[in-house]
Amino acid sequence: MNAQILINLAYIASAVIFIYGIKMLGSAATARKGNLVSSVGMLIAVVVTLLNSDILAGNYLWIVIGLLAGAAIGGLAAKLVKMTGMPELVALFNGFGGLASVLVGWAEYERIIRRGMGWEAYLEQSGGNPYFTSSVIILAILIGGITFTGSLLAYGKLAEIIAGKARVFPGQKALNGVLAVVILILGAVFAARYNDLYLAHRLIVVIIALSLLLGVSGVLPIGGGDMPVVISLLNSCSGLAAAMAGFVIVNNVLIVAGCLVGASGFVLTVIMCKAMNRNIANVLFSGLGATSEAADSADQGEVNPITVQDAYYILEAASNVAIVPGYGMAVAQAQHVVKELGDLLEENGAEVNYAIHPVAGRMPGHMNVLLAEADVSYDQLREMDDINPIMPMVDVAIVIGANDVVNPAAETDQGSPIYGMPIIRVQEAKTTFVLKRTMATGFAGVQNNLFFMPNTRMLFGDAKQSIGALVSEFKES
Repeated sequence: MNAQILINLAYIASAVIFIYGIKMLGSAATARKGNLVSSVGMLIAVVVTLLNSDILAGNYLWIVIGLLAGAAIGGLAAKLVKMTGMPELVALFNGFGGLASVLVGWAEYERIIRRGMGWEAYLEQSGGNPYFTSSVIILAILIGGITFTGSLLAYGKLAEIIAGKARVFPGQKALNGVLAVVILILGAVFAARYNDLYLAHRLIVVIIALSLLLGVSGVLPIGGGDMPVVISLLNSCSGLAAAMAGFVIVNNVLIVAGCLVGASGFVLTVIMCKAMNRNIANVLFSGLGATSEAADSADQGEVNPITVQDAYYILEAASNVAIVPGYGMAVAQAQHVVKELGDLLEENGAEVNYAIHPVAGRMPGHMNVLLAEADVSYDQLREMDDINPIMPMVDVAIVIGANDVVNPAAETDQGSPIYGMPIIRVQEAKTTFVLKRTMATGFAGVQNNLFFMPNTRMLFGDAKQSIGALVSEFKES
């Protein structure tokens, strides 16, 4: 049997494993196994690719160096990066995936023109279509460049290296539009004049620079409340860039894997936008959070603080408790003590549910990952649409570091930047505990009306310490 047929069969097997692994990621019970299965599929694809005759004829030294360096970085990241840093890590992974596609597209073009036979002659010999190949090179560079710098900017906002608020300046949308049009025009010229090596080489450098600039300019006006959606969208873009790179180097498994990532990331983006009652264009161009601080900084009254002991007395008498985790739980690394409190409440006769908002935290599924790490039963995780109808029957809703996703202003204040976003209606519970360090606004920069409601009690302090104190109260009783 021809070696190329065997390689393609292995690629098909890898693609099937990828699809099966992604399907397993849809459930918390099988997600870990799904991740492992997908990794095996990728291992098969990498090994088979390295056995390709074209690569065997080359030098393995740089490949080995790259594999060792990548494995070392990945291993250190897995060991050292905390769960609170996972959104930033995902943003970086998206960015480096985009950068890899840029480098593949550029390197393949340089390889072709330096073989001494010329661009057109090489394509004719390899059976490729010069217009198609030059077009996918430009697409790999365009999408990859936007993904790279856009992801780096998202990383900076998530890590709070730079301000997370939307940054909008006059003419910004026009600038982004002009950049996109110029890149497309230059790309068309590159595809039409592919055999003019002097012109094409300079065009590709300019296109790379403009793509990197468009990535920054595109993410800059997107505010903190939309960062989970942005990460999902950039993940989709990294997949599309990889698929274009697969077309460039004619690698079937890279095309399939890139399309899977691109499609799944886009579907997730649409689902998250629907959960926020927004559309992708609104997320990309609205500048959520750019003016929210001024709009929501007015004094809304007095808050009602509560002590740990008083909170314990209320919880001890509760028969139905809903725990609403947010980014504050991740910062405090309180997921394990939250699970312990939930177990104690159940032992005390209370029904305990964990209410999960689709965009809680700073990346898709952030809260699910944290609670799964603490071995919270998947059956106790309730989506927003499931928990809201029973919220009036909840005795105590415990909000742990969540802010924008429980803000009643999203339903009542048409002037609020988050107006129209569906929320978890904890204000309808009989009593609501809000665990926060301070009265600071959430990531979208919007003050929360919930804090000033008569049935809300503020339990100030580190969430892990506050919940730990509640756990101690239950154990000592």
